[in-house]
Amino acid sequence: MQDRFLKSIAKLPEPLATAIVPLLDKDFAGHIDAQQLAELQAASKMELNELLLALLPIAAALARPPISQFHVGAIAKGKSGDIYMGANIELPGEALFHSVHAEQSAISHAWLSGESIIEDIIVNASPCGHCRQFINELVDGGKVNIHLPDQATAPLSHYLPYAFGPSDLDVTEPLLSKQQQTLTLDSNDPMIIEGLDHAGLSYAPYTKAYASVVLETKDGATYCGRYAENAAFNPSMQPMQMALSTMARHNRDFSEINRAVLIESSKGVISLVGAAMDALHSVAAVELEHIVVEPE
Repeated sequence: MQDRFLKSIAKLPEPLATAIVPLLDKDFAGHIDAQQLAELQAASKMELNELLLALLPIAAALARPPISQFHVGAIAKGKSGDIYMGANIELPGEALFHSVHAEQSAISHAWLSGESIIEDIIVNASPCGHCRQFINELVDGGKVNIHLPDQATAPLSHYLPYAFGPSDLDVTEPLLSKQQQTLTLDSNDPMIIEGLDHAGLSYAPYTKAYASVVLETKDGATYCGRYAENAAFNPSMQPMQMALSTMARHNRDFSEINRAVLIESSKGVISLVGAAMDALHSVAAVELEHIVVEPE
């Protein structure tokens, strides 16, 4: 079991703790599939909602909050029945807007894993306005059920009435809808090929700044992030932050970053290069490779 979960395990009911320990091996990065979840439910004898709330300490253990020291864990449950954990990430010395909120982390985890609909968000603290707006960008965002400790479950529309969202800006395919932009570049570089794939799947209906980041560690492992825009603009999730969140979930230290690539469309009305460089330089002494691609 990974050391980062030792304190969290102590907070779980004993039957659940015993059942989940085998899952928390060196490769665990916050994903529990539907079959594993059913087995945890059977072993713990908990109702599903009770189980999901009980798992929040495991999600919170993924957090890296050097500024606030406040660990927030979130779980996104997809239509597939799988659950995806996420946690807050703060970048030392950088402006607070570079932070990743736990709900963003969990949702991006589900998105990168191929989920198209999120039905439930479970979180150990009430979602802030930023996160409510981010959730609202999802397919049927207003219907996503929000689960909080010691509170009745309610849809996002309860927490964000009279919401402003994608439909107000004539966007008909919200976040998690299948996106497919054609971005090509003649390259045999595996990182660039991977980045092109993710940039093509990014969500940027407001600026057309389709983009991705690929981070490579010294052992050759890669961690990706895609741009995810928001109708309210500020809650948009940068691809660098998504890639760093992915690294954190996989228990990798940011100092292990050996190479970083940002790929973005030439047709975007903004560029993400400045924000990506600032975030990267706060955690690693690596220069950002910036590749601008002409979309087809």
